[in-house]
Amino acid sequence: MAQQLMMDPTPAAIAGVQHYAASHQGEAAASAELAVGHAWMVNQRYVQAEDAFRKASLDGAALQDYAEFLEAQAAVAAHRPQDAIPLLTGFAARHSDSIFDQQAPVLLAKSYLDGGDAPGAIRVLQPLSAGATGRLVKFRMTLAKAYQANGQLQQAAALYRGIFLGDPLSSEAADARTQMALMNTPFSPAERKEYADALFNAGRYEQAETEYKQLQSNGAGLSQSDRDALDIYVAVCDLRLRRLTPSRVERLPVTGDDSAALKIYLESELARGDGNTAQQDALVQLLESQYPHSRWLEEALYSGGNMFLLHQQDLQAIQDDLTLLQRFPNSIYAPSAHWQAAWLSYRLRRYNDAGRLMDEQIMRYPAAPQALAALYWRGRLYEEVEHDPGQALNYFKRLSACYVSSYYALLANQRIQRLTVAAGAQRTQAAPAPALAYVPVVDRPDLTDALPENDPHLIKARLLANAALNEYIRPEIQLSPTSAQWGTLAEAEIYASFGESDQALRAMKRSGIPFFFLPVQDVPMIYWRLLLPRPFWTTLQSDAVAEGLDPYLVAALIRQESEFNPDAVSPMKAYGLMQLLPSVGGSLARKDGERRFSTSELLNPDINLKLGTQDLRRSINEYGGQIEYALAAYDAGDTPVRRWIALGNYQDVAEWVESIPYSETRNYVEAIVRNRALYRQVYDAPGQNSSVALDPRR
Repeated sequence: MAQQLMMDPTPAAIAGVQHYAASHQGEAAASAELAVGHAWMVNQRYVQAEDAFRKASLDGAALQDYAEFLEAQAAVAAHRPQDAIPLLTGFAARHSDSIFDQQAPVLLAKSYLDGGDAPGAIRVLQPLSAGATGRLVKFRMTLAKAYQANGQLQQAAALYRGIFLGDPLSSEAADARTQMALMNTPFSPAERKEYADALFNAGRYEQAETEYKQLQSNGAGLSQSDRDALDIYVAVCDLRLRRLTPSRVERLPVTGDDSAALKIYLESELARGDGNTAQQDALVQLLESQYPHSRWLEEALYSGGNMFLLHQQDLQAIQDDLTLLQRFPNSIYAPSAHWQAAWLSYRLRRYNDAGRLMDEQIMRYPAAPQALAALYWRGRLYEEVEHDPGQALNYFKRLSACYVSSYYALLANQRIQRLTVAAGAQRTQAAPAPALAYVPVVDRPDLTDALPENDPHLIKARLLANAALNEYIRPEIQLSPTSAQWGTLAEAEIYASFGESDQALRAMKRSGIPFFFLPVQDVPMIYWRLLLPRPFWTTLQSDAVAEGLDPYLVAALIRQESEFNPDAVSPMKAYGLMQLLPSVGGSLARKDGERRFSTSELLNPDINLKLGTQDLRRSINEYGGQIEYALAAYDAGDTPVRRWIALGNYQDVAEWVESIPYSETRNYVEAIVRNRALYRQVYDAPGQNSSVALDPRR
């Protein structure tokens, strides 16, 4: 009931949970009242929320800290700070192991401030300034306002300046600027530019553009060169927001500093957008000659390498990639650019260059994801070009041992089996190549499938779930000193117990556990079943088999598309489990004889699975049974996939997948292939064949 109330906090739903609370006692009643209070807060009915949280405090003990803190929050929101102060005074002493211990003094100080008692707020916060609590942005903001209200403007300004420049992405940063203006101590143009640059570097281009424009219009004391530079920075925001026009670039001022480099970069990006590779390349060369150390040359080289890749101009792509590595060896783009140069050298059959670059990839960027590809394809070179099966096995085995459940380990295991069978007893041994010493060993976490049922934080987390206070579940679990061993499992199982497989899956994903680098047998099986769930399995399996599909392929695709959320709707308006476009769903439904198809039907799991498996079957048939082609088309569409296939000259499908120029699509295909294999490992017990032999061309 509480979970439903969270999704739809109507008065009728609130009344239903209130009735439940009235008919129960203890923690059950307390959880229900907490859910009611949460619903009233969502509806901005703060007095009613305060009353519900107070009842929760009286009904149960386990969530007493939540009841008190949330009641205080409601009181502050209701402009009744006098109600909050008794609840928050001595909070940490009463609840020494609460997730609110750092927030309580901040809210207490705010209560004093709202009551007009600035000295009281300072008395609460000042003693905590040197500790961990004092580093919180909200703490410093509240203390600054207390100083400001108490007339201590110098102390307030120092805190506001620290927030504005040190925490520019926080919601408090803009408020700090407002408060500084009210104190008639505005930030300098240089400080405002620093703030705008931080927004830009964080990808907040709309906000950054607004800041640059405001600085242009009211930045007293700015020189003309400063204004010219700001004009160019506004233009680069427009580029990132995909609304920059050639005429806008033509009107930009001519400058002689790094802003001039930025203007050339903008021109090169417009040329790239127009498909004018020659002009883009010429502009990059101009940047290199005039501004060899500019950040914008770095950006242009990386962009140019990707442009040439998409246009199948591999030599030019390699040149841009290698130039970037030479001029900017510490670039964030270095691992990607280096691998692109290595892979394109392989595709051009320049095997000496490819082998050298692949070993360099492993040694220079061992922690980057491209190292796995380098290990595999360097092994292939040893096997097929250098005819050194012993060294090839060294690479494949190291890959398989260190990244056990990855896509590339799956490929490596196939090569190991082939080489072992081919060589038999005559297989030669080879000393491992030097590059292999750089392959890191993945730390294997100490995980348990036995939850500590008496752990107070686990008990509270389950009660929080009953109250639909989902945002507190994970932080509460993490307070336990042993949660590293079981916390992820506990959180995921809580969601799974409510039938929310997608939420459980996301809990597993954000855990940081390197699942795909670990052997299946080294991780408790319950983790794998939550990471690779099978909701709707009976229907999924039936529909998949009816279309001659491996059910685990369908499950792996759904996991990638919607994470098994039947209500998922993508930004591209694809719907449901298998993320079908309404046009596709309608076409398939009409073929099945349904005349009145509605898009909302795609949110019905039964309909979505039926139509989705038909669509996947159709796509696989169109590509001659080659599943990887069909998966790529599912993500990127038919047109680019047919263009990539037409290039030809692929030794096998693995080389084709590695050559997909869209990194998102390549990762998508690799993930589904990997997860399909893992589904089989996790669910196919010995002697059981639930995936059956299915015809890929049916």
